[in-house]
Amino acid sequence: LCARSVDSTTSKQWKHEKWCGRPLGLRFNKDGGDLYIADAYYGLLVVGPGGGLATPLATHVEGKQILFANDLDIHKNGSIFFTDTSRKYNRVLMKYWVEGPRAGTTELVAHLPGFPDNVRMNDRGQFWVAIDCCRTQAQEILVHNPWMRSLYFRLPIKMKILARIMGMKMYTVISLFDENGEIVEVLEDRKGVVMKLVSEVREVEGKLWIGTVAHNHIATLSYP
Repeated sequence: LCARSVDSTTSKQWKHEKWCGRPLGLRFNKDGGDLYIADAYYGLLVVGPGGGLATPLATHVEGKQILFANDLDIHKNGSIFFTDTSRKYNRVLMKYWVEGPRAGTTELVAHLPGFPDNVRMNDRGQFWVAIDCCRTQAQEILVHNPWMRSLYFRLPIKMKILARIMGMKMYTVISLFDENGEIVEVLEDRKGVVMKLVSEVREVEGKLWIGTVAHNHIATLSYP
């Protein structure tokens, strides 16, 4: 039903997304070999070292459905931190307990000021979250309609013009959280002078490596 031995990048496989899923974030647990998956349709899942079908771990948090799981990372203590980018669920960072007395449960860690993309842990057990603060209704429609998104971005028009058509503002925020969801640091570029539409932040040896969907380069920033 899903792959049919066809290249999904050149065929209309998006028609099957609602049934087959749309994995956006992948992380291996180096200790046990499990592969954890953040899926836009099915929430948080895991596949064991032997492969096979994915097992659902979290589809709801605090009684509300996870509507657009976007990315994840694994804490030193084995907990899974992952983001939900949905407009309906107020953009959040969540935590899934793998071990201990709360194993198998999910909790809301932090409400975010915009739409989170990727989440990356640093060496201190804190999490950098890339946030698009100004996603418009037009963007939301594209996110949840893959066929429309595919057509839109194939238009022979420059990215900056496509952005203007969607009413996008280049207000970027990257935030650092501790494992309890407390804000440690917030870095902003309100006018998108340095970076626009940041999608990922990774901290390595005193530098932040910053990726974006709007540029063809990676930026670096000394930190702290």
